[in-house]
Amino acid sequence: MSVTDDVAPAPTRGGHTARNAAIVVGVVLVALIVLLATRGTFQSASSKKVGQAAPEFSGQTIDGDTFTLSQHRGEWVFVNFFATWCVPCKVEHPELVKFAQQTSGQPVKVVSVAFDDQAQAIRQFFAAQGGNWPVIPSDTGRIALDYGITGVPETYVVAPSGLIVARIADGFTVDKAQGIIDQLGGIEATTGAGA
Repeated sequence: MSVTDDVAPAPTRGGHTARNAAIVVGVVLVALIVLLATRGTFQSASSKKVGQAAPEFSGQTIDGDTFTLSQHRGEWVFVNFFATWCVPCKVEHPELVKFAQQTSGQPVKVVSVAFDDQAQAIRQFFAAQGGNWPVIPSDTGRIALDYGITGVPETYVVAPSGLIVARIADGFTVDKAQGIIDQLGGIEATTGAGA
């Protein structure tokens, strides 16, 4: 009997490579399954507020005026919750500006409600980025609670009837906003929709 008969053969490099590759593929498949199972859980989760009457709110704007939601019954109102420190808010802001410009003179209103922000930072943000709609900079905690805000940005669409008809939590775009209005009868749906 030779000395080599009692020694297990040395593993080949190919055996280890195949086993490691199988482990990596298995981990990737498990991660993919978890990703697919939870995809959209946070962004597309519908709000319990959709289909209900929009909570009334009123507040002083950065211009010193007062915005009261109920005074805009009969109009489409896009209630945008944002913060100047929020990167996704900065990304969607040009779309809000474009939408406000495109709907100027129509029964459509954008109002922004600041979330955990400072009035001076908000003034600077709007001066630099544009936007001439009402912005409520402070004392907004109650408004956020009433709307069930989970993070910013979030935009609630209030129909002319006063009902919340949609929540946009995955980035506001002109196409999404116009699509919501069109799906629910278009701008013409405002005629006689108040009260």
